[in-house]
Amino acid sequence: MNKKWQYIQRPSKEAQKIADKFNISLITAKIIEGKNLSDEEIKIFLEPTRDNFFDPFLLPEMQKAVERIITAIEKKEKVVIFGDYDVDGITSTTVLKKYLEERGLEVRILYTK
Repeated sequence: MNKKWQYIQRPSKEAQKIADKFNISLITAKIIEGKNLSDEEIKIFLEPTRDNFFDPFLLPEMQKAVERIITAIEKKEKVVIFGDYDVDGITSTTVLKKYLEERGLEVRILYTK
């Protein structure tokens, strides 16, 4: 499964203006240009805060998952995290692993392909 990143070719004047205004690379500016973001949205995109995150409790059964994690922490259970092997999967499983280990749990990660 070979994938190739592609972005929309646009006139570079607008991308160059975005790159200069926000002090970012031209390739990043071209990606942002393709999203048609306002200046405020660009600032949030480049420097998000916790206030900009989506509410995780909008995901189905999130409360059940949180309660199960709390139980595992209280009982010092061994935990396995299943994640997919892409950039957001590796990142999210690593963050969760670090969080759980900081609470005294023994954690393994298994990646799916």
